[in-house]
Order: sequence, then structure tokens, then C-alpha cells
Amino acid sequence: MVATLSASEPDVAERSPRRRRKDARPSELTAAALDLFVERGFAATRLDDVATRAGVSKGTLYLYFDSKEALFKAVIEEGIVPAIAAAEQQLAGHEGSAAELLRALLIGWWQQIGSTRMGGVVKLIISESRNFPDVAQYYHDHVIVRGRSLLRTALQRGFASGEFRRMDVESCIDVIIAPLLMLVIWRYSFCFCGNDIAPDDYLNTHFDLLIRGLTQAETRQ
Repeated sequence: MVATLSASEPDVAERSPRRRRKDARPSELTAAALDLFVERGFAATRLDDVATRAGVSKGTLYLYFDSKEALFKAVIEEGIVPAIAAAEQQLAGHEGSAAELLRALLIGWWQQIGSTRMGGVVKLIISESRNFPDVAQYYHDHVIVRGRSLLRTALQRGFASGEFRRMDVESCIDVIIAPLLMLVIWRYSFCFCGNDIAPDDYLNTHFDLLIRGLTQAETRQ
């Protein structure tokens, strides 16, 4: 998914970032924006910098995006929303257990978003949402709301079938998501201090604790 944002077109990888071109595909501009948002944060990224990274003039960039906020929304629409849409289709067609569905959703999120450059956007939202409420609201409405709905449906299936013991569903969603956010934050912060986390071990441990906490005691025996 992120490959299509960063280097899916051969000429993107080959050209010098300082070489100006008269035209650019919107995907090339969002690729440049994603890189800069992750490297510098939203506040420190300027449209001039995005244009330079994409190898175009600022005027060319404005042909597609009239503001930094519009550019950020395009990054989300291209990089995260399709992954959520795919997960929604997976949920609709799932015929296995609720535990299998939860695992597929969590692992899928990490593989398609958390472990990619898009994971940096998650950290950006956490750190800068107070200063850019409109951007945070957009992310909330188009990503968080839909992501929570996926987990809510999976949990409710488990409650209804008796596979999971009944608990407060919204609190369960919070507890499920928190370790994933921590893994992304760690990947873009403390791992540079030499304290890296092995994602596979981390996710397997999280899922094991999660399912043991959700399942009925007699089911675990």
C-alpha cells in the first residue's frame, strides 16, 4: 500500500529531488508529503518543501492541493482508507471464529499500516492533534471511527456466540488498540535509542493475553 505512495512510479526513484518538472501526478505529491510529515511532523512541513521533494514548483502543487490540510487528507485517503475498506470487506465475508477475525484485523492493521511509512502518521496525529484540530477531526472521522466499528463488530460477534464473555465493548476496543499505538510510537521514537521491540513477538503476546481475557473460563480449560 505505502509502496504505491512512495515509489510506485519508476521516474520517482530515479530523478533528483532538486530537478524541477512541469507536471506531477498527485500520487507523487502525496508520497513526498508523507515522507516529510513522518520526518518533520505536520507543523514543520511546508508546501515549498513538499514541492521541492516532489521535484515540481509550488504552483504545480497548488494545481492539485490548495493547502497543507488538503494534502494531508489526500495522504490518508490514499494510504489508510483503502486498508480500512479492505478490512470491512474481510469482516463482511468472515465465516470463522470471532478470535480468528480479531487476529486477522490486528495483524492486517500492522502489516498494511503500522509497519509501513503510514505508521508515522499515527504518531503525528497523537503528537499534533491539539494544535491542528481540523486535521485531527478528519482523521478521527475517516479512520478512527471506522476502525473502532470493525473491532466493535468482531467483539459483538464473540459476545453473541458465547465465544467471548460479555464485557463493556467500548472499553475492550480501547484496550485492544492501546498496545498497537504504543508499538507504532516506539517504532518512531525509542527504538532509535537501541531499545527495539520485535513486532511479531509483541503482537503474538498481545493477542494471546487478549483472547485469554475475552474467552470464557470453561472455554480455556
